[in-house]
Amino acid sequence: MPGEKVVKIIHRDFFILFKSILLFMLLMVLPPIIYAALLFGQAEILNNQIFAPLATIGASAYYLFIWLLLFFNFVDFYLDLWIITSERIIDIEQRGFFSRTISEQKITNIQDVTSEIKGVIPTILKFGYLYIQTAAAKERFVFEDVPDPDGLRDIIIKLTEQHKKIETKTVL
Repeated sequence: MPGEKVVKIIHRDFFILFKSILLFMLLMVLPPIIYAALLFGQAEILNNQIFAPLATIGASAYYLFIWLLLFFNFVDFYLDLWIITSERIIDIEQRGFFSRTISEQKITNIQDVTSEIKGVIPTILKFGYLYIQTAAAKERFVFEDVPDPDGLRDIIIKLTEQHKKIETKTVL
């Protein structure tokens, strides 16, 4: 739109990706732990002509699945995006590898903005949810796991107040 300015571009908080990376690292060490347990407990099974190749194929498939899981989490983290402009809010949500939903809402349709931070870690790291209530077809926008939801709420409230002042001046 002419004259529209991007105020803020928001991704999920980095801690959400960090949790996925920690889970990935934990899942990566499981096969070596199982191998060590078998080595100390039943070393003869590792020399079996049938079990050894099957274990190798199984471990390879397991690692491939874990890498795919990490990649999927990264894609979901990186491509979930919220854009606040001077005229509207755009919600871009990645749902799987080949599905994306894009919604937008004009600032003038916003009726209520609520921020929510629940839990110890979100409180310490200051990330949480932002709910935007509108008068349109999609009644509620939800910004999930965004950094500083209170600051974002204040930005959106300021934008709506500016638009209300402009509308009242044009009506008079």
